[in-house]
Amino acid sequence: MEMRLDDKTALITGGSRGIGKAIASTFAAAGASVMLVSRKPEGLEAAAAEITAETGGEVAWHAGNTGDLDVAEAACAATIERFGSLDVLVNNAATNPYAGPTIDVDLPRWEKTIQVNLTAPMFWTQIAWRSWMAEHGGNVINISSVGGLRTNPVIGVYDMTKSALIHLTEQLAAELAPAARVNAICPGLVKTDFARLLWEGENGDRVAQGYPMKRLGEVEDIANAALYLASDASSWITGQHLVLDGGGQVAFTSFG
Repeated sequence: MEMRLDDKTALITGGSRGIGKAIASTFAAAGASVMLVSRKPEGLEAAAAEITAETGGEVAWHAGNTGDLDVAEAACAATIERFGSLDVLVNNAATNPYAGPTIDVDLPRWEKTIQVNLTAPMFWTQIAWRSWMAEHGGNVINISSVGGLRTNPVIGVYDMTKSALIHLTEQLAAELAPAARVNAICPGLVKTDFARLLWEGENGDRVAQGYPMKRLGEVEDIANAALYLASDASSWITGQHLVLDGGGQVAFTSFG
């Protein structure tokens, strides 16, 4: 089955760069109309122009903090008004304001991480469901992380939100079926600005050599998986978390 999104509309949070931008470009190339959401208008405008030039697709944008639920209401409404539907929601926006032992995290950074990485996907999905998907059907893709499947001495707070996002994916998949499907993607280390601290220099080379595929992820790897989950090719898949890490989980499990 060809993976196309003709006559579909996708709303992508954190869509102006990195994984979100790659997903937006891949969706637009597959025929979808796309609404990008992130905080900075200048980044959104540049991303929308670039994607439109490359794909010929219809791309709009809405600026705002994805942790603000008023922004979620406005963005979903703007998407439906502009394109006439809201068929696919990609909860991609995330933050990681704290690095260090979980036991030492301060309350403001703890709350911010939970607000953006877990509360926002929950309520963006609720708003998309109530405004379109409950009546017309739809598809939700949550961008989680392989970190949600294990512990980490440095980014444990971030990883806990990603673990909870996997569980939220399963819970909502059970509740929203058969009208809507809900799945998650769990990337390993991908070469984005967001993860630059983890992959630049020798550390990135070391991680890459630990993956059976001997390379780090590229944003296109995640975008192609998102296209599969958004398309009818995956019409019997819901409540799943797809691990994309070059075989890292297999290697860590098998060889310690």
